[in-house]
Amino acid sequence: MEKQNLITVNSISGGKTSAYVMKHYPANINVFSLVRVEDKKNLWMQGKDEPTRKVVSDRIGKDFNGTVEMDEIIYTILDLEQHTGYGVNWVTGETFEQVIKNHSNYLPNKMARFCTTDMKIIPIFNFIKSITSEPVRMRIGLRPTEKNRMETILERADENGLEHFKTIIGKSKNGKRNRWGNVPYRYAEFPLIDDNIQKDSIYNYWDKQKVRFAYRNNCVGCVNRNPLFLSHIAQKDKESFNWFVRQEEKTGNTFNSETKYKNILKFGIQNKLFDDDFNDCDSGYCGI
Repeated sequence: MEKQNLITVNSISGGKTSAYVMKHYPANINVFSLVRVEDKKNLWMQGKDEPTRKVVSDRIGKDFNGTVEMDEIIYTILDLEQHTGYGVNWVTGETFEQVIKNHSNYLPNKMARFCTTDMKIIPIFNFIKSITSEPVRMRIGLRPTEKNRMETILERADENGLEHFKTIIGKSKNGKRNRWGNVPYRYAEFPLIDDNIQKDSIYNYWDKQKVRFAYRNNCVGCVNRNPLFLSHIAQKDKESFNWFVRQEEKTGNTFNSETKYKNILKFGIQNKLFDDDFNDCDSGYCGI
């Protein structure tokens, strides 16, 4: 099939940048992958909006107890559907607790971001492949100041710009082992870079709209954030941050080589927002 005839995909993170792409660069498919947790201490919105929680369960086809992304991200995706008039396909992988068990109780960290792979990348890949066997054209919300990240993505592609995805493609002859292979997956497109859309334009647009955005759109205890920034985020959503503390206590492992998360809570309130450079989630693309 000719590239221009391939299905287009917008991967939505809940951040303003990927939301801008969804609004201004309509695609055949919009997809959002939700991180779920089982811990009843992390019941979504502390049980104050059960009707919406049930709506989410229906959308993902699985029980939705809660998330360690900021709770408001649910409203963001629902508001975006109303604002744009475009539907969003909600997908999800295994719960965060199960992902940790699958990795022998090791916790993800900067060097091993299997949380991103298992709860964002794979669910989106599986969803897309359930729709088409052809590669797709995936829009990635990187801005003109992030051309280095664009180059990193393009380096993974072949000479035709096609990125492959390593996945299970069958079983061995005796049926005891999985056979792995590289499957043609996507052509990355960068509309904001192509059209020179700057961060100020994106934020100015959303300032005038009635869409509820979360304070940050990645996990509250994201392993890519530096501890000082995490101490600031922890003040915004201590309930979700404490989930990460409990996982360290339960497994005896750590998310961060510099310090335990329980120590981050003792850093003191950070009144200034440190806008660190990790915004893969805002772009709608995980795995950079």
